[in-house]
Amino acid sequence: MTNSLIFKLERIESPIGALLIVTDAQARLRAMQWDADERRLEQRLQRHYGPACVLRSDDASPSQARQALEAYFGGDLHATESITVEAAGTPFQREVWAALRDIPVGKTMSYGGLAAKIGRPKAVRAVGLANGANPIGIVVPCHRVIGADASLTGFGGGLDRKRWLLSHEGAHYIG
Repeated sequence: MTNSLIFKLERIESPIGALLIVTDAQARLRAMQWDADERRLEQRLQRHYGPACVLRSDDASPSQARQALEAYFGGDLHATESITVEAAGTPFQREVWAALRDIPVGKTMSYGGLAAKIGRPKAVRAVGLANGANPIGIVVPCHRVIGADASLTGFGGGLDRKRWLLSHEGAHYIG
């Protein structure tokens, strides 16, 4: 087994619930999950990285990702921008996720706007699916994508969390 398959698992409390954070040996953020279902997270990681993937709990030395997320929840809204991420996904998904990181704090974008931004204006549904498959919420800010009419749309962590995140960032939306 290589080091890249051994992941560090950390838990933090946030104002909107507990988060599980997964980083690799190179300190890259690989995944985040809102609920404390460690087994479900491990299964998801094994689907993406293979059955040899191992999660090791380690809260002794906080990762940069953990520190940045704690700072974000504490009010430093730009703290997550320096986190290095590496997520398993298709080339298209990775393209969408990279574009999500370009949406500034406090701003929102529609699915159509995001599709146009990556040069694929007719791929609105595919962009929505890629957005929904994002394994690294907040840092890859899928919560900043809203409906064309500025209404809130789905979010893996639930709409209450999406509302909180957008309000925390000072973003404008309907709903």
